Amino acid sequence: MGLFKSKYERELDALIERIDMNMSNNYKDNAQADFREFEAALNRFIEEGVLKGKTRSFYEGRLETYKSRLAGYTHKDQKPCW
Repeated sequence: MGLFKSKYERELDALIERIDMNMSNNYKDNAQADFREFEAALNRFIEEGVLKGKTRSFYEGRLETYKSRLAGYTHKDQKPCW
């Protein structure tokens, strides 16, 4: 979150960018897959102890935000309008 990021933060940021890009393009399945990958990577980094303090709370906040935004965000829940 500072000027220089660790490789772990860069990996999480890349996943966040992919989630945002897929959501903006309405690629719901890809956004869900990227979210699961983000959650797994974040949990792995926390268990390994490489994310601490403000950095950890920032990414945990992003995780919670995506959990609420992606709930029910699938093509199978989409109603056909034609």
